[in-house]
Amino acid sequence: MRVIAGKYKGRKLNSPEDSSVRPTTDKAKEALFSILTNEIYGARVLDLFAGSGGLGIEALSRGASYCLFADSSRRSLDLIRSNIAHCEIEEPTRVAAGDYAKILRNLARRIEDGIEEPFDIILLDPPYDAGYMDKAFALIAEGGILAPDGTIVAEHRKHEELPEDLHGFTKTKERRYGVVKLSIYNNM
Repeated sequence: MRVIAGKYKGRKLNSPEDSSVRPTTDKAKEALFSILTNEIYGARVLDLFAGSGGLGIEALSRGASYCLFADSSRRSLDLIRSNIAHCEIEEPTRVAAGDYAKILRNLARRIEDGIEEPFDIILLDPPYDAGYMDKAFALIAEGGILAPDGTIVAEHRKHEELPEDLHGFTKTKERRYGVVKLSIYNNM
């Protein structure tokens, strides 16, 4: 696993020793960030279900101004912190521990209180077949967590079909890469 482009290009990322985290393949990552090319610079990014932090770190490498990495696994959180340190990331980052629903509810409160701004890009890569995707979209919509012109990238199994409209977000693109499908939603 490595950073494939931008400021931290070529940096090798620490990866899990077991299969508890499923890193996004380089091919899917390259395609994802090609899709986000015009949106990434200066963006506020939420990497939910962050795993190793590879997607959020790639976003920062390509010009995002801030990334909040969130995961519930202690091992993943340690891995994210070690990758941030290893890459010597200078951009503002925050690592949040907890269940995704709790994190999204906390973000909604912080946004409502003016402590946090909505995110321009939300990266959703939950464990496959866990049933988290629909609830995550619902909480993002209810909490105003995505900026008005923001984008949600949902990574899921290629045979899983996500609806065209999901809690007020509209699917604008869908791409397959091996066993993975990327569904891109916009806040219309």
